[in-house]
Amino acid sequence: MGNQIVIIDDERNYLLILEAILEEEGYSVTALADPAMAMTYLDESEVDVVITDMKMPGMTGQEVLEHVRKHHPHIPVMIMTAFGTIDRAVEAMKSGAFDYITKPFANDDILLSVRKALKLSHAEQQNRLLRESLAEKFGKEAIIGNSKAIQDVLTLAGKVAPTRSTVLVTGESGTGKELVARAIHVASDRKEMPFIAVNCVSLNPGVLESELFGHEKGSFTGAVALKRGRFELAQGGTLFLDEIGELPPETQVKLLRVLQERVIERVGGTETITVDFRLVAATNKNLQEEVAAGRFREDLFYRLNVVNIHLPPLRERREDIPVLASHFLRKFSQENNQEIHGFTSGAIDFLSAYEWPGNVRQLENVIERCVVLTNAHTIDVTDLPPELRDEETQFKSAVDLLPLRINLSDTLEKIEAALIRRALAHSGFIQVKAAELLDVSKSLLQYKLKKYKITAKN
Repeated sequence: MGNQIVIIDDERNYLLILEAILEEEGYSVTALADPAMAMTYLDESEVDVVITDMKMPGMTGQEVLEHVRKHHPHIPVMIMTAFGTIDRAVEAMKSGAFDYITKPFANDDILLSVRKALKLSHAEQQNRLLRESLAEKFGKEAIIGNSKAIQDVLTLAGKVAPTRSTVLVTGESGTGKELVARAIHVASDRKEMPFIAVNCVSLNPGVLESELFGHEKGSFTGAVALKRGRFELAQGGTLFLDEIGELPPETQVKLLRVLQERVIERVGGTETITVDFRLVAATNKNLQEEVAAGRFREDLFYRLNVVNIHLPPLRERREDIPVLASHFLRKFSQENNQEIHGFTSGAIDFLSAYEWPGNVRQLENVIERCVVLTNAHTIDVTDLPPELRDEETQFKSAVDLLPLRINLSDTLEKIEAALIRRALAHSGFIQVKAAELLDVSKSLLQYKLKKYKITAKN
């Protein structure tokens, strides 16, 4: 973090004195007598603190403050004023000035105030960098894939993000539901406020209620202090309830009331607390089936299902697998200081054909395993875990690519013809070699060749 300080004062003596005091402390100082020039300098330079006189020709310290607050809100502004105009300095403080200093000033007072202003400025910069990092990590750009299915997800998330609507994200485990929730938060006008995540399945009902609503001191054994719940902690921001299909019935009732009335009471308390949060919920269950079975409240379902974003399983967007695999390869190669440049075509074929019951999360774990265990610069088939190289698993994955409604006889014939053509291609179109690959007699192969009108050498 820098220590760049700009001083603005039309009285050159004060400029020289302040510049000398601050530079002696090791700060980098730019002293400017022209406020308009100073504004241009601020717009073009990295500055940590501004110190400005209140009364100057052409532009007042109040106007300097307003410009900085509008265009560079992270920069603290200190106001200098003569003793007789302290009331103006007080008004400036109300407008957002960090501090004011009366002329003539004591050196120690100036240095103490500057140190505090720099500390605040550095904290603001760290927070800004953190927000930018989170935006990069959790924004829409972090959701990887070129398939139409995933692009539709991104389009819908982009449309709903600026609104206040409740969002229900559905999909199998490992598809990236929390990543979508965070992307919605980062793209919303609540991005500067907290993103609070709760996994509803990881907490037993008693603990879950206390986590959500908070509790008063002494409300139960072990409640030695007041605790604010997740509803309060998400104030002004986004609350993400993962695995919401696991909520017990009594908690479903209380959540419904919160969504309807936007008020809560802590466990053991009587005070009504107004809460303001945007809810994003996620589940890998079919909530409509849960409603039909009596396990989930219908009225709560409709409150949650204002906008539904469904994340497809990885097996339904196989064209994204090579892209995702390459992304994870770069990530884990950097983390482990490995120089691994890509995958062989065979490895990509196996990755693309696998069923991926654990979806993107499983793919990520597999690529990390490959990076850690390989001794080569390219990931090959032999680097993949055994379950990905199992022929029965691979065949099941290939079958999963077929539509559910098919003409079985016609489909089987198409598969048989395709297998024969592949065997012929690998055997130089020599019938006897192709028959060996298919483990059939030459006469049976010749019958199939005639049936499917495929030509081959004798």
